[in-house]
Amino acid sequence: MLFAYRCLKNNQEVNGRVEADNEADAITYLKSNGYFPIQVKQVEANNTEFFDALFNKVGFDDVVNFTRQLAIMLNAGLTLIDSFDILKKQIDKKALLAVIVEIDKELRGGSSFSDSLKKYPKYFSNLYISLVKSGEASGKLSEVLGKLADDLDKSKEFMAKIKGALIYPAIVIIGMFIVGFIMMTFVLPTLLSLFKDLNADLPIQTQVLIFVSNFFSHFWWLIIIVTAATVTLTKRYLATPGGKFVFDTFSLKVPVINNIIRKSTLVNSTRTLSILIGSGVSILDALKIIIDTTTNAIYKNAFVSIHSQVERGTSLGQAMINEEIFPPILVQMTLVGEQTGHLDETLFRVSAYFQAESEAAVKALTTLIEPAILVILGVSVAFLVTAIIAPLYSIGNAIH
Repeated sequence: MLFAYRCLKNNQEVNGRVEADNEADAITYLKSNGYFPIQVKQVEANNTEFFDALFNKVGFDDVVNFTRQLAIMLNAGLTLIDSFDILKKQIDKKALLAVIVEIDKELRGGSSFSDSLKKYPKYFSNLYISLVKSGEASGKLSEVLGKLADDLDKSKEFMAKIKGALIYPAIVIIGMFIVGFIMMTFVLPTLLSLFKDLNADLPIQTQVLIFVSNFFSHFWWLIIIVTAATVTLTKRYLATPGGKFVFDTFSLKVPVINNIIRKSTLVNSTRTLSILIGSGVSILDALKIIIDTTTNAIYKNAFVSIHSQVERGTSLGQAMINEEIFPPILVQMTLVGEQTGHLDETLFRVSAYFQAESEAAVKALTTLIEPAILVILGVSVAFLVTAIIAPLYSIGNAIH
């Protein structure tokens, strides 16, 4: 829900909007960010706002472009205020312009850039805000924003390659299920009804096909309800910590797929660590961000363990040795990076290595999926042919 607010901050009245589940959460959020709420009320979305939210929302590309433009202007010697004045004139997208205007108000009200970004967690992650904060502290904000824009571009490119490789098999598999459902529900019952009228002895595969087809044609609604309920309940279960842990544990044991998950998770974590450490963030703070941004429960638990070990004085490389989930090359390169004092550069090279490995693993998966789909289609067609054509030949011979 969207709430409009009037608040006091640094003895100045500030107006704006914030998204929250309810009014109490909105007030809590405002107070936690140094605001004194005067008025907070829900804003009812009209049809125009609905379509703006649907088609004009801030996307990943918008955040990348905003970051890169800001980095270029700061590197050219402009101040943050001047940079935002230019951005307000250049941005055409209403949703992004609204965000920039609000951040500009925060900056003019005395807030730091990193604090003003916290108002928009949907667009700016903990990693983003932490890097901006480190850039402000070190006086290298333009450099940090440039690195951040490069990282966002690489992450987008990496995910696009994985999705692009998997989208064709996914479409084919979904199409197979849809066509199979239509055939079983509407096409085959009409065709197979001929065999009932002839009272012929049918082979076992034809009897099975008639039974399945009759079930689909009479209880198609039940199949849809059960499927929808199963998907919904599964999603809810996987959203729980226990369900997420079970699913992640299982996925790391599935051949081929487990390799993709391992490599892609390590790509994100090593690249993020590299950028954070290179930007001046302490290892402990960097590990906290890694814990927040890692989606796989198994790796998240491993990083929690590593964080506690590093907090007790153990080096990052030594802490990784105690976690079997990390490959030897990552452990060895981390130890070397710590010894040479170039941990950020070493982790960046390791992330590039894991990215190449994960892309190769995705190609291997698609190479296996395509012939598997052909085999399934071939077996299905062969079954249909023997179940339908064979009885027709038998009936024809009996007539002759």
